[in-house]
Amino acid sequence: MQQPAGFGSLLDSRVLKRKIMFVQISALTLLCSLGHASLPLVINTWPFKNATAAAWSVLQSGGSVLDAVEKGCARCEIEQCDGSVGYGGSPDESGETTLDAMIMNGDTMDVGAVADLRRIKNAIGVARAVMERTDHTLLVGESASVFAENMGFIAEDLTTNRSLNTFSQWLKGNCQPNYRKNVFPDPSISCGPYKPRVTLQRRKRVRHMYRHSHDTIGMIAFSQDGHVAAGTSTNGLMHKVPGRVGDSPIVGAGAYADSSAGAAAATGDGDVMMRFLPSYLAVELMRAGADPSAACETAISRIKRHHSEFFGAIICANTTGHYGAACNKSPGFSKFQYMVRDSKSDTPVLKSVDCI
Repeated sequence: MQQPAGFGSLLDSRVLKRKIMFVQISALTLLCSLGHASLPLVINTWPFKNATAAAWSVLQSGGSVLDAVEKGCARCEIEQCDGSVGYGGSPDESGETTLDAMIMNGDTMDVGAVADLRRIKNAIGVARAVMERTDHTLLVGESASVFAENMGFIAEDLTTNRSLNTFSQWLKGNCQPNYRKNVFPDPSISCGPYKPRVTLQRRKRVRHMYRHSHDTIGMIAFSQDGHVAAGTSTNGLMHKVPGRVGDSPIVGAGAYADSSAGAAAATGDGDVMMRFLPSYLAVELMRAGADPSAACETAISRIKRHHSEFFGAIICANTTGHYGAACNKSPGFSKFQYMVRDSKSDTPVLKSVDCI
């Protein structure tokens, strides 16, 4: 039987399309197996295992990703993770502990944040109240504390014997280190009160980062169907100038979430990192097709070009459950640890990445 004209070429075309489809499916399968793709997913900065487990438990019981992030960060606030989250840590120049936090809904792009929060232990809870009980994004200082009390949060002393002792030792050491410059008396050898110098010094001072005080929990949670939320909580930089706010409660700096692209959360020297919006940049890179690890590395590299020895790291995850992390190699900091929990494991898993 004679075949119609062009039948052979049509057949060849169909075979070729099937081969291409097979290769694409195989490649996708391989990519998923290599990239840890799995939803639901919880990922957070540093080895804060109990926080990871708390967030995962919420997801497993049918809670929302916002509930998961709030409960995960709140666990760290209660446990005072590394002394850098929650009450009783990182006293400022006046000896007071203040808190910063932020939470973001990747579906609606709604955000709630608080900074320089006093007297209230549950900072991430207040951040969520800002998102759900006001039309604002960020409340700060004493007014944020009054808002929290009006919303039913309990006022408590955030000072502990440990924070008092830390502050006392700092005073005995002539207030070293501190974050003052271009003032007198010389802040490198003396406590204040300080006055401005007539002439500005251009010499850079060494930034004294507390790498053992990991400074923030940043958390990302994905549901099974791809909804995402992100959040942060911290008591900020130890011995900071009162009123200082770092990157943690700043949208796009401390964290960012968009259910159409992914989410990221940062940790480290917030005064430097917040200038580059690394979390926002990483999410936009993933939106453009970048692998999460590559997106994290690019965000870190962007900062590194201007501040070669800054202390910082970032975690990233996209809508398929692929995740990654990156950090900047600096004195005393060559690896970054973070936690992951998904359906492939029975418990939170500690991961690490070499800094670039």
